[in-house]
Amino acid sequence: MTLFAIFDPKPGLSSAPAAIPEKFSWFAALLPPLFALVHGLWLELIGFVVALVALSFAAPWLGADATIWLYILFAVAIGFAAPGLRRHNLASRGWRHRGDRVAGDADLARLGALESRS
Repeated sequence: MTLFAIFDPKPGLSSAPAAIPEKFSWFAALLPPLFALVHGLWLELIGFVVALVALSFAAPWLGADATIWLYILFAVAIGFAAPGLRRHNLASRGWRHRGDRVAGDADLARLGALESRS
């Protein structure tokens, strides 16, 4: 069972509620740029690219091992921050946080949110 943050679409949209799992995201940790593209996190993608460029410029002074470990640490941090990034993105687009729901998967959380709406 996972805790999901339920977001209702902004008024005027006829889409289903969004269910954001409150857990570590392996997708975000292993493929941060693709995660940002899939979820429309444009500022986060730019920040990731800037951090990656800074890390690559600092690599000669840090050494190869330290650079690799810093990248791994950065990727793991993104994996932990992924739910918060998605929640913030939805809130800035006008979606309203309805509440939290515990469910087995995102579809069950959405279904429960739709049932409680009516």
